Amino acid sequence: MITPASVSRQLTSVPEGTPRVLIVGAGIAGITLAQLLRGQGLAPVLVDRSADAQRMIGDNRAGYMLALMPMVDPIIDALGAREGYLYSSVGIERYIAHAHTGRVLRQYQLGELLAEYGDYRGISRSELLTVLTGAETPVAFATTVQGLVDDKESVTVTWAGGAADDPGCTEFDIVVIADGMNSRTRTLVPAHSREAADTVDTAWGGWVCWADADGSPDAVEEIWGDGFFLGMYPVKDGIGVFLGCPDSRQPLGPRRFAGEVRAKLKEMSPRIDACLEAIGASEDPFFWPLRDARARRWAVGRTVLLGDAAAGFLPTAGIGAGMAMESASVLADEIAAADRDDPAAALDRFEARQRPRVETAHDNSRSLAGLMFDRSRLLAAARDQMFRVLSIRTALKPILRLLDTPAGS
Repeated sequence: MITPASVSRQLTSVPEGTPRVLIVGAGIAGITLAQLLRGQGLAPVLVDRSADAQRMIGDNRAGYMLALMPMVDPIIDALGAREGYLYSSVGIERYIAHAHTGRVLRQYQLGELLAEYGDYRGISRSELLTVLTGAETPVAFATTVQGLVDDKESVTVTWAGGAADDPGCTEFDIVVIADGMNSRTRTLVPAHSREAADTVDTAWGGWVCWADADGSPDAVEEIWGDGFFLGMYPVKDGIGVFLGCPDSRQPLGPRRFAGEVRAKLKEMSPRIDACLEAIGASEDPFFWPLRDARARRWAVGRTVLLGDAAAGFLPTAGIGAGMAMESASVLADEIAAADRDDPAAALDRFEARQRPRVETAHDNSRSLAGLMFDRSRLLAAARDQMFRVLSIRTALKPILRLLDTPAGS
């Protein structure tokens, strides 16, 4: 459970002789790291710019339906959250690929393929945060970092907002920047502000909303269309819907564009019909611009980037949240084992261990975007043929390679 707690109050819980760790951003990466560190006897300070827990969840609506690969299983278990995770999510067993006309091309047995590694599950972002926070996760809300000064002995943090009793500045041994792909805190570190992030803009985006649950909670379905993309992702008690379009079509609005998609489809299943109806009926659904970002370095002195602040993923491979959690786990191990007199070395080790894995997954997401988002009817027909002959093991080869070599192995 997320509980409000000022920076001053959180600092009183830091055990004597342990490093002072600040985590900026109470998203999936930040909360995972905070909870893992608490399990290892540390007491990090966690801050978020949102005014309260409800707004913290609402400010990140773009990622509210998630499919989590088995790489998160050890982390869920380390947090003692297995029971809550299973209760709050659904097991994904099948992937159903549709032709650009709507016809079912092929059904892949995902669960069977991934069973040797662990669970593949669908969950909403809000439910995942509830699972991760456990009994108590203190967060200083409405608190942002205004300045960072690393003098190699410590990092002096200057605050904006926060509680009345918070100091104007605080010294920390380690600062973890986990406030998202468009991180403002990242720009306060001179080495990062000089090196612009590597970005990809697909020139596409999409509306996201919820549809009612149906009789197939174990099946993800996608249509890679000619000038549209429709993804349908089950979670507990609902289906997350993503209707993608080129940026040039966004001004049409969700209702009219959903109508265009209907006109293109020659076969309409009850789920497709319901999901298009949900997009059209949704009041002001969130439009998710399909952009990503990759920082050219993560660790700088006593500061380090984590999650989307280090590598913000396109949703194409469905692995961004899992990689953020995995990175948090690797970083927690390095911080817990760090020599307090030289935490920078621990952060460098974290980057050396995890950055190649994350960037491999990042490259895969970028490659898939080139296939998934296109307006050509000819390419759409070619993709349909690809689905007819492509095995699920071949399609998931990059992800299976990651699962075959877990982080830290």
